[in-house]
Amino acid sequence: MTSVMARIPGDRPVFSVEFMPPRDDADELRLWNAIRSLEGLDPAFVSVTYGAGGSSRDRTIRTTGRVVTETTLVSMAHLTAVDHSVAELRNVIGWYASLGIRNVLALRGDPPGDPNGEWVRHPDGLSYAEELVRLVRSLGDFCVGVSAFPYGHPRSADLDEDTRYLVRKLRAGADFAIAQLFFEADDFLRMRDRVAAAGCETLLLPGVMPLTTPKILSKTVELSGADVPASVAARLDPLAGDAKAFREEGMNVTTELCERLLAEGVPSLHFYTFNRSKATKEIVVDRLGLAPGRSQLRPAGGDLPAVAMP
Repeated sequence: MTSVMARIPGDRPVFSVEFMPPRDDADELRLWNAIRSLEGLDPAFVSVTYGAGGSSRDRTIRTTGRVVTETTLVSMAHLTAVDHSVAELRNVIGWYASLGIRNVLALRGDPPGDPNGEWVRHPDGLSYAEELVRLVRSLGDFCVGVSAFPYGHPRSADLDEDTRYLVRKLRAGADFAIAQLFFEADDFLRMRDRVAAAGCETLLLPGVMPLTTPKILSKTVELSGADVPASVAARLDPLAGDAKAFREEGMNVTTELCERLLAEGVPSLHFYTFNRSKATKEIVVDRLGLAPGRSQLRPAGGDLPAVAMP
């Protein structure tokens, strides 16, 4: 099974996508329509999320397994430590291995019902993502990713502490990190600089969600833990009552974010899709030219820069 690291060449920018396990039959149809629509664009990898407290564990395993067996895509499964004993985690990792899955995103996870609630460790479980990284690593030849927080994890005292925890996860054996949502390229780039200043060379991938509706904008605030910057609000707030105009300007904002990241040498963009493909496909193909056979757009002022590891 191909690893995530092998799919990010560094000599040209690529992209990846994230899906959620379907909740019902209609959602499953929508999900697979999105998967099939994006498959031909050859994303570097696709990931499938894992519900709080393992609430969608079986659906995550089933969906990830189908991606492995029924598509040409490279699959990455999420795994959280919430409400799981070490024995249960070993079991899930074994299931992944039996399905041929060798890429795992290791997360501590949020408390079920309230992402900002008090973290309660399972009596026979793990307390930190770095412990989960070590567990996955000990059970096979896995490529392991972790999460990163451009604004700092809500439970971190400050950005310095948050950076120390991220570096610990990476040094525990993680190959790369995927950033939670952020609004401006500098938010991600400053995090990249903090990790580099800590002496940790790694692959950091920015998480991107196309801002197509006011609801998606609000969801970005919720997931990032940051308010909408004044510069973005000035462009989008006046269009809240005009769905078509909001979508167009939101896509412009997202495209500009991606272009700046690529110009700064980011080797891959990770798109949160909410199990839909249209907006991601539009940005990847029509606006950025990242799909195979498409010419990559040049950032203003010159050639596409050489892509280097952060």
